[in-house]
Amino acid sequence: MQVFYNIVVFLVGGFLNLLALFSPKLKLFVNGRKEVFTKLESSISSSDKVFWIHCASLGEFEQGRPVLEKLKKEYSDHKIVLTFFSPSGYEIQKNYDLADVVVYLPLDSSYNAKEFLKLVNPKVAFFVKYEFWPNLLTELKKNEIPTILMSGIFRKDQIFFKKYGSWMRSKLTAFSYFFLQDKNSLDLLDSIGFKNSVVCGDTRFDRVYDILDRDNKLNFIEEFINDSYVLVAGSTWAEDEDLLVGYFLEKFKKGEKMIIAPHDIQPERVNNLKLAFGGNAVLFSERQGKDLKKYSVFIIDTIGILSKIYSAADLAYVGGGYTKSGIHNVLEPATFGIPVVIGPNFKKFNEANDLVSLGGCVSTHNQSFLNKTLIEFRDNETIRKEKGLIAVSYIKESLGASDKIIEHIQSFY
Repeated sequence: MQVFYNIVVFLVGGFLNLLALFSPKLKLFVNGRKEVFTKLESSISSSDKVFWIHCASLGEFEQGRPVLEKLKKEYSDHKIVLTFFSPSGYEIQKNYDLADVVVYLPLDSSYNAKEFLKLVNPKVAFFVKYEFWPNLLTELKKNEIPTILMSGIFRKDQIFFKKYGSWMRSKLTAFSYFFLQDKNSLDLLDSIGFKNSVVCGDTRFDRVYDILDRDNKLNFIEEFINDSYVLVAGSTWAEDEDLLVGYFLEKFKKGEKMIIAPHDIQPERVNNLKLAFGGNAVLFSERQGKDLKKYSVFIIDTIGILSKIYSAADLAYVGGGYTKSGIHNVLEPATFGIPVVIGPNFKKFNEANDLVSLGGCVSTHNQSFLNKTLIEFRDNETIRKEKGLIAVSYIKESLGASDKIIEHIQSFY
């Protein structure tokens, strides 16, 4: 299987080089990996003590960030190498100031795995949530490098738990310890003989709760809201936006405000969304010189400020639940004590399942039900406060995962 896997990696590498000629995103993916070893050689010396943290993309980075920040504070004599698999994570965080080096993770060939670990030579390696690369795990084990999985989640349909999955199961022996999000993952690992695991929750809770310590005020948001009731819809897809436009046209009340932060902020797309609201919407990119309080809908065609915007909301709608990929981050609005509304596709997300079960989040399944839900929250402040309290209480009760991981790191020294 190892030989077959290596052949596949080689073929995929060549195929990606070809596709990169036609895809800007794949071009970033391919070209960014060409300078990885050069960058590491110039930034890391053999005498450096290094922590290596790998994140698939931006969401995993936010999970790993609380641990990274604590490592930087408590082990200031160590360097941190941060790697990403996808351009969406790397391009946004390539200048992250707490990491000494930020690079793409090379494709998982045998040569790349050996060369990468030779250059980085980490004291401890951290993988966030998932990403199990066979050659890298083989080399980590061979070099006896302590390897941690944090905020891990396992599911029964993964190859590790299949009869034919013994090859990939063996790669899990590279991990010194598994810090897991839920008991189901613990039981699954136990079923295949792995006892070096503990349920300590999701480090994202620590990350989002830190948001409360920041200054979340945005003057242009306050100007737009003008003391009105406001619904903030974050990370929306076209399917979500069609429903939000439907709600606006059918049930919106005078004095009500809506802020939409789309997942995709391509100019043509956000302009079409703006047109759907008639003359009632204004874009973030055109806010200068506008009397924002005159508009009913504010479309945020930029990134990086959604968490601050949630702080001003009376109610949050989190997008993605009407798509195949599923919902985005419900924890950010919840940490502000705001009730959350989502679409029907949320079952793969533990925090959403928990919040729906507890009552801090409401799942909708069509336009009519969404309209009814948004109206009920808008017109009943008591319900908003009750559901919001449930949401923030859930966040507070789930804190502390990153501290448990840091405590474990001390056993390697």
